[in-house]
Amino acid sequence: MRWVWPDPQQYLEAFPRFARAFGGAAIDHGSAHYYEGFSGAALWLPPGVGPDEASLARVIEDTVADELKSATFSMFEQMGAFHPREPHWHLPLIGVDPAHQGKGIGSAILRHVLSACDGQKVSAYLEATSPRNIPLYKRHGFEALDSIQVADSPAVVPMLRKPR
Repeated sequence: MRWVWPDPQQYLEAFPRFARAFGGAAIDHGSAHYYEGFSGAALWLPPGVGPDEASLARVIEDTVADELKSATFSMFEQMGAFHPREPHWHLPLIGVDPAHQGKGIGSAILRHVLSACDGQKVSAYLEATSPRNIPLYKRHGFEALDSIQVADSPAVVPMLRKPR
């Protein structure tokens, strides 16, 4: 989502609100997970729980430049079209400290909930926002559904993993 807030100060001010709206419900549901020393973290939304859409819309309205608002709303609308209709776990946000990337932390964070998905026989869904992460997700059984690009945004790849 960096393209939405190209100015570093703008990003630092807006992103915490965005993260709370998009994935903050994971904290309330006990499905926010972190790796040792907070070197990585993931906000997983369990089946039946979604982003706070009203707060998300307010964040976009309040913080996104006028010339990017339409594209931003279009991006989220298209992303929503790919969400599974059946119960599923949704991974709206995952991150690993750049100093710790490439050490298996992303895999460890993914495995935690993916094993629950398999036990519950439900799918997992995410939107890959970085081409670098797509191979990681594929190694864990996610399959690309399509590619979404609006205006000059980077491509976002909705991905689904069926239970094993």
